[in-house]
Amino acid sequence: MAETLDISTDNCTIEKEGKTLVVTLNRPEAKNAFSPEMLLGLYKAWRLLDEDDELMCAVLTANGDTFCAGMDLKAGAEGHRSTEEFMTLMGTIPNIHWQALLRDNRPNKPLILAVEGYALAGGTEILMGTDIRVAAEDATFGVTEVARGLYPMAGTSVRLPRQIPYCLAAEMLLLGRHISAQEALSWGLVNRLVAKGQALAEAMTIAEEIGQKGPLALKAITRCLREIQSDVAEPEAMLKSDELAGPVFASADAKEGMRAFKEKREAVFTGK
Repeated sequence: MAETLDISTDNCTIEKEGKTLVVTLNRPEAKNAFSPEMLLGLYKAWRLLDEDDELMCAVLTANGDTFCAGMDLKAGAEGHRSTEEFMTLMGTIPNIHWQALLRDNRPNKPLILAVEGYALAGGTEILMGTDIRVAAEDATFGVTEVARGLYPMAGTSVRLPRQIPYCLAAEMLLLGRHISAQEALSWGLVNRLVAKGQALAEAMTIAEEIGQKGPLALKAITRCLREIQSDVAEPEAMLKSDELAGPVFASADAKEGMRAFKEKREAVFTGK
């Protein structure tokens, strides 16, 4: 049974369902375009994911038939009317919006994305900060900033060429055209396609499977994915990987995992 948390905001619903944090963009009347209330909720969700040892992963989804249309351009020309709490936090955390959008300080646990409908501009940019991506067959993606004379500042100009082939990344960034779900799958931008209306259910199935794994191992592997990119020379990358692996192999969980394998039973992990 999902528990709605009090860190939720008007535009971002945050729930705890077992070992999974479910984060829902909730501004369907504006195609889930980003608002200060939404960014505030996202920021709080990612920080909670890091801090709560009971949580193993998060699922990011949206309410309505559009995942996210990115920045609210109608408000952008005049400037956003920000909430008092968001502005106060921005005074002490200047990059709070980039943390919310998974550009900076990503949580050290897996992030699963469930997309229905359009995920454009910032809607595709936040995708770049997730790890496993499920899309409905009618989903549409696009880094469309160039068509508005804008720059994709949430990290996609850097991350996209590292996640899909360079020429395909260049096509998305320079043309700003819409990409179908089928193209996204073939390009390696998403992991799985499902029938319309089934993206969240599939993402929750993946989250449940992740919840059965060793928490220390998951966090270490996620850190490796986050921190050791292709621009790091292989010898240096191996040393960093070994540093992450050491505490995992010395843990009680590692011993339990090997013992359970020998005894042909499910492992009972404690995160120690």
